[in-house]
Amino acid sequence: MATVLETKNINKHFKKPVNFHVLKDISFKVKDGEFASIMGKSGSGKSTLLYILSTMDTEYEGELFLNEELITGKPHKELSQIRSRHIGFVFQFHYLLSEFSVLENVMLPAKKLGSKTYEEIEHDAMEKLNMLNIGQLAKKRASRISGGEKQRVAIARALINNPDILMGDEPTGNLDSYNAENVFQIFKRLKEEEGLSLLVVTHDLDFAKRTDRIIEMEDGKILS
Repeated sequence: MATVLETKNINKHFKKPVNFHVLKDISFKVKDGEFASIMGKSGSGKSTLLYILSTMDTEYEGELFLNEELITGKPHKELSQIRSRHIGFVFQFHYLLSEFSVLENVMLPAKKLGSKTYEEIEHDAMEKLNMLNIGQLAKKRASRISGGEKQRVAIARALINNPDILMGDEPTGNLDSYNAENVFQIFKRLKEEEGLSLLVVTHDLDFAKRTDRIIEMEDGKILS
């Protein structure tokens, strides 16, 4: 089975105010079509790791591979392209632009990537919204929909460029149990029906237990 994401001996230091070794020798793989979760107490380095994996943070030692290609050391412009094309990201807060419609929000990353026409992007965005059962919200302003709906719009937006891996930083952290379950089911379906790889940082043990694998972190190291 192909590996979509791999780290080899990743170390990260925060230099200020004092030197702090936040990630220690992190090595693991995420296989194609695998749904993995990262768990650990606050301060264990989970979010720091996710920002490195998503290529947003490049200040680290070690190597990061995406689709078995070394990503470490590439220039920022190229990383931005790689990120747009191959990585979808869902945060705890949806970060939708409230004055834009739902449809416009979902279209944004594809417009930024610029590899399709406006019509194609609009068509793809509608397809993603329909897949998540929120097509009826397309023309609504993002500020006018519920919290659970906003998170589904954020997932649609993360999927618009058909990434190889979807990363989530506490994507259910702000939702009630009904909407959290909804998000879990969407992720599960993306894995099973679309063959998508998922890597999700979560505090929710119930969520993590139902993923294919839990990567447990403590004090900047991987335990299991």
